[in-house]
Amino acid sequence: MACIVPQFLALSYIMKIQQTIIIPDELGGMRLDQALVKLLPDYSRTQLQDWIKKSEITLNNQPAKARHIVMGGESISLCATLKAQPTWDAQAIDLDIIYEDDALLVINKPIGMVVHPAAGHMNNTLLNALLHHAPTLQQLPRAGILHRLDKDTSGLLVIAKTQAALMNLTKQLRARSMTRIYQAIVLGVLTSGGSINQPIGRHPIKRKSMTVIETGKPAMTHYRVIERYRAHTRIKVQLETGRTHQIRVHMAYAQHPVLGDPTYGGRLQLPKGATPELVQQLRQFKRQALHASELGLIHPVTQTPFTWYAPLPEDMRQLIEILKTDSEALS
Repeated sequence: MACIVPQFLALSYIMKIQQTIIIPDELGGMRLDQALVKLLPDYSRTQLQDWIKKSEITLNNQPAKARHIVMGGESISLCATLKAQPTWDAQAIDLDIIYEDDALLVINKPIGMVVHPAAGHMNNTLLNALLHHAPTLQQLPRAGILHRLDKDTSGLLVIAKTQAALMNLTKQLRARSMTRIYQAIVLGVLTSGGSINQPIGRHPIKRKSMTVIETGKPAMTHYRVIERYRAHTRIKVQLETGRTHQIRVHMAYAQHPVLGDPTYGGRLQLPKGATPELVQQLRQFKRQALHASELGLIHPVTQTPFTWYAPLPEDMRQLIEILKTDSEALS
């Protein structure tokens, strides 16, 4: 069976894949897509199912279905194309690298850095910086970036450096086995920790914002109290899911929005009798007081558990000290 790539695909694809393999006997009894995941670990199950659907993967030179049960000994022909990734500019931007090896990279993202190029932010992003640091990341979707932080949220991000690592870490994210812990300062005094299990989706009117909505995707946030102040609380937050603006939306839903949040925080609230230092600090704190402080995962190659920590940024440390001083002055 010849593998022919139509000419009109030339601008849309950059790589042709051709491979013939025999299903080993020990995989007999499995679905075709499940067997292929084991035989072709560099590609996701979703990608393989798409190729089967398009007849770019055939079984004994015949079209097949993903749910077909293999017996062992069948010939699999792969004749497919990989879509081109957008080409982004590499830019010499300093990175705070917490850890790096051949498989992955852990970055402490600073406040004010956009993670991925988008309208209005096409340059000076984390992706641009990563391509300068490791040019081979251009070959991976989103330059190996697995998850994102908002522009004004600081903290830890993991980046895969190989296709195999990208697939492994993506599976950990989907299985909710990757630990992502944040610290935040929220409005109001929380008496205890808790969990928020509410779906999050696009706001029906404010299209750039997210909201708790029945038609949204499932979202689970756990939080516990670290320290209480007179009118604020410092909390530790752990995500089970990774919805856009999840912590900010959920804490606003719980009527304890993240301090300084320009989208979900509402109007500035000054505690009664606050010290002049605290009033000044609250007025000049123009971003959400949110930091990704801890990241844990199983290394995709060595299978060793790793946990990394990133200290709070200076503006949050200063705010916490002033909140403490304010509480002590009026206690």
